Amino acid sequence: MAIDLWEERFQKDKQREADVRNEWERDYARLIHSSAFRRLQSKTQVLGLGESDFYRTRLTHSMEVAQIGSGIVRWLKKHHEGDEEILGILPRSALMNGICLAHDIGHPPFGHGGEVALNICMRKYGGFEGNGQTLRILSKLDKYTDGFGMNPTRRLLLGILKYPVNYSKVCVEKAYGELKSPNWLSKAKEQHPPKCYLDDEKGIVDWILEPLTAVEREEFLECEIDEKTGHLKTKYHGLDTSIMELADDISYSLHDFEDAISLGMITRAIWEDHTASFKELFTECGINLQELTQKLFSSESYQRKKAIGNLVHSLITHTYVGPSGVENATTLLIKWNAYLEDKFEKMRKHIFDLVKERVIKSTNVQQLEFKGQKLVIELFEALSSDPERLLPTTTVAKYKNAKTEEGKQRVICDYISGMTDEYATRLYEKIYAPHKGSIFDRL
Repeated sequence: MAIDLWEERFQKDKQREADVRNEWERDYARLIHSSAFRRLQSKTQVLGLGESDFYRTRLTHSMEVAQIGSGIVRWLKKHHEGDEEILGILPRSALMNGICLAHDIGHPPFGHGGEVALNICMRKYGGFEGNGQTLRILSKLDKYTDGFGMNPTRRLLLGILKYPVNYSKVCVEKAYGELKSPNWLSKAKEQHPPKCYLDDEKGIVDWILEPLTAVEREEFLECEIDEKTGHLKTKYHGLDTSIMELADDISYSLHDFEDAISLGMITRAIWEDHTASFKELFTECGINLQELTQKLFSSESYQRKKAIGNLVHSLITHTYVGPSGVENATTLLIKWNAYLEDKFEKMRKHIFDLVKERVIKSTNVQQLEFKGQKLVIELFEALSSDPERLLPTTTVAKYKNAKTEEGKQRVICDYISGMTDEYATRLYEKIYAPHKGSIFDRL
């Protein structure tokens, strides 16, 4: 593998004199100093911001994903000791940290409620999807360069490219449900976007995939029906992406579970009822369920922390690298993927299913998500009704420079998707609430 190709940047970028960092360390530094990364501290993970200062935000979640991702890489180096091909392509720590810290920066305010809202607003203009927006921020929108975003390395961009096919190719119009009037009343489960990147980024994705042969690229971009949304979805992704996704799965399954226990949303009785039908699975994974339960619901919080840590460790140490499924792959980053052993994946999924049922789908969380959906759609409608009057000066300039109606609407979408929950709320109140807002307000 010609590793120098993966260290390249789309826009030629001269290294500063006496800069001792490698390319991955430069990517990492750009990311943690970016405004898009800082804004994650005020974006919803699962539970709404402002309810408590205890549980996770998008920022703390991303930091935990990075820690787990780096842990998986260290384990894989040990697990595959002696396999020079696999050892030679495992990502360095700074690269893995960068990919994991970047994986959520495209998510809009109010979690999936905001994502559904923006996809509704952009239905006629190329849609909206959080992972696609991540690529857009990294490669185009971030202010580190003029027009090239953070200008990261090709390998980091491949690592965050979870779904390497664009919106117009994977969108199935009949998969969408009916749009209500007003739009914010539309059912969220019928309006989820396809998993994709946005059409505007086709050029950068073509560049990312340049090192692939024509045959492996064609296979790498194969799609299948996504049972959750009814749209098409790509079947494959790269090695670094697979590690990041494992870290993400482990983090949101176990850490959201920890938060739910701490806040009383999952009680011992609920947990014991849920695990009754698969006790043997814990035994197969070498875990004493009775002892685990005792620690999870102990009055001593350090016991719960230790139990969660042990679960995370168990999952990390049962990952491995295997063939990706791309039969004609010769590019090693496409040839291999990281996986979690089946029984441990089943255990993780059982735990997440409880979180999904008792937390994510709970009435209180869904009401907050619905409120975010309404707020984002009405904010979009207000700004798009008279953009040159209501948008900030710098955004108006971008709006005027856009050549097409789709491009103009995308400018508004970029502006809203970059907002924190609090910023979006204050701007909404400033525009809509009679007794809110002042010409002296600093949002």
